[in-house]
Amino acid sequence: MPDFSDGAEVTHEAKREARVALLARRRALTGPRRAAAAARVQAELADLVRRLRPLRMTAYVPVGSEPGGPELPEVLRAALPAGAELLLPVLRDDLDLDWAGYAGPGSLVAAGRGLREPDGPRRGREAVAGAELLVVPALAVDRLGRRLGRGGGSYDRALARVPASALTVALLHDGELVEALPAEPHDCPVRAVVTPSDGLRTLSDAPGVDRHTSAGRTRVR
Repeated sequence: MPDFSDGAEVTHEAKREARVALLARRRALTGPRRAAAAARVQAELADLVRRLRPLRMTAYVPVGSEPGGPELPEVLRAALPAGAELLLPVLRDDLDLDWAGYAGPGSLVAAGRGLREPDGPRRGREAVAGAELLVVPALAVDRLGRRLGRGGGSYDRALARVPASALTVALLHDGELVEALPAEPHDCPVRAVVTPSDGLRTLSDAPGVDRHTSAGRTRVR
């Protein structure tokens, strides 16, 4: 990756160029390759959920070429312990995120921007603060946990409400964990990524990550 200036205009342009290249690369993935990647990502996340046993977690419904596949919420719900809750995002008009509980495929409705959202009662923007595990979208993540999204800032606002004890995991295709990304002060890093080939990988240089692991388990402080 190139060096990035601290200038805001340069950073914005660098992000825009990176998004264009990453989205083009995703669009070029064949259907069978997307399906195989989704199956591996789902299996890795289901294993993580069974190990961590969160009482509340968040995820989203991947669309198009996003890793994880549209079945991801149902896979995660099946892996959660009894009584645990899975929240999915609801995009507000101001591009911030509200949250609602996932109650199965029939609870999802079509929303703007090609998204699918739960139709249940809204829990408010602060509901994310009670999640122990958060699965978030990204176009790329770097070794410091800096996440490149689609530019709306929705997840940066949501992640700013999350306590340091929560585990934040971004879903990527192979090749989207990179050395460095352009970043701005409001960008909120994630602590781990999941890719089809490498599975769960904690980012040792990301804020809040315990560099010690045991038996393949992720430990966070």
